[in-house]
Amino acid sequence: MAHRGVAAELRPRGRGGLDRYTTLSAAARDVATDPLIAPGAARAPRVRFYGGLSFRSDHEAGGVWADFPSWLFHLPAFELEGDGTGDAWLRARVLVASDDVEGAFARLRRSAEGLRAELAAIGPSARPPAERTARARATERSSWEDAVESSLEAIRRGTISKAVLARTLDVEADGPLDPGDVVECLWEVNRGSHVFLFEPVPGSAIVGAAPETVATLRDGVFHATAVAGSIRRGSSPREQAELAARLLASDKDRAEQRIALDAMIARLERVAHRIRTDPQPHVLTLARIQHLETEIRASVGAEIGVLDLLGLLHPTPAVCGLPRDAALDFLAEEEPFQRGWYAGPVGWFDGEGNGVFAPALRTGVSTPRGWRLFAGAGIGEGSVPEMEWEETAIKFEPMLEALRGAGARFEVGAPAGGS
Repeated sequence: MAHRGVAAELRPRGRGGLDRYTTLSAAARDVATDPLIAPGAARAPRVRFYGGLSFRSDHEAGGVWADFPSWLFHLPAFELEGDGTGDAWLRARVLVASDDVEGAFARLRRSAEGLRAELAAIGPSARPPAERTARARATERSSWEDAVESSLEAIRRGTISKAVLARTLDVEADGPLDPGDVVECLWEVNRGSHVFLFEPVPGSAIVGAAPETVATLRDGVFHATAVAGSIRRGSSPREQAELAARLLASDKDRAEQRIALDAMIARLERVAHRIRTDPQPHVLTLARIQHLETEIRASVGAEIGVLDLLGLLHPTPAVCGLPRDAALDFLAEEEPFQRGWYAGPVGWFDGEGNGVFAPALRTGVSTPRGWRLFAGAGIGEGSVPEMEWEETAIKFEPMLEALRGAGARFEVGAPAGGS
């Protein structure tokens, strides 16, 4: 799915007393109630809102996240949806006054025809993106390893049982790197991941490729994946299989993945029934890394929407740690940067409560001077700082490769992921 333009925008506007999921749901109902149907149409198409929410509910826009408030969703003016067969549907919307309905439909039809002609004329680009000299500056390794040791000490004290500690990688370029080029490259090399781009204002975008979903709801059927534990992919099919077997046999990684699964199920049990999971985790193999993954399915009542499920599930142990509140407090103290939307839910929901949300992982946010990338690792009993550093370096690679595809040429001698 792709969208362009903004027919309506949902963002915090000072409503107090309600949590942000309830406030967002109410704001969406105000916009999506009783849509006007074009002549000849049997029913109005579903009204989808696209956007995301920050990792922390108390997030305030600022710094690299200046254009990203605690939550922000767009009802697009144009929406393009394909089903993988080569067919696609283009929808056009606008908010209109009650006395301008016929004129609005005529203008929408002309706009849609113009955009359809523009899309039909697009062919493969023969010109590669302009090259930009780029420099990467990673989190200082000693500071990162100190934070891992602090995590392990908190685990030994019993303050937390797990923390998902993140670090950053700042990429400065001598010219702009187009977010559209970045997400296209990211999608090409990360099939099987949930690839996303959201650009609230021109030049300010979040891009990423999440390996998992935190909540998918379609007509009362819930689906999500519990993903945790990591190992590199390997350079050959044989090495990949050997590493996958090692991951499946790892007590530490199995325990980490089980914690994530059990915590999600415990929260789902408050609203769902007929919860079903895989009997054993399987290995999810991505372009650069492999994870342990378990599928979760459940049924929920008609009164439960995907935003209600997000309010229960986010942040999951896979992006935060356990216990949730203690881990949130710990991360606020130990991470020397603002997470913003990193590891927050991004995706879409519609007026009937359906939707798909993934955590914003393998993520970069564009800045006036380049991009800031984020990567994290689950720290638990038995974690080794050096190995966790290498794991986060692997997790930077999808975005780094996408930036290279969009024209970034990193200076020789400056290792992108840190050393």
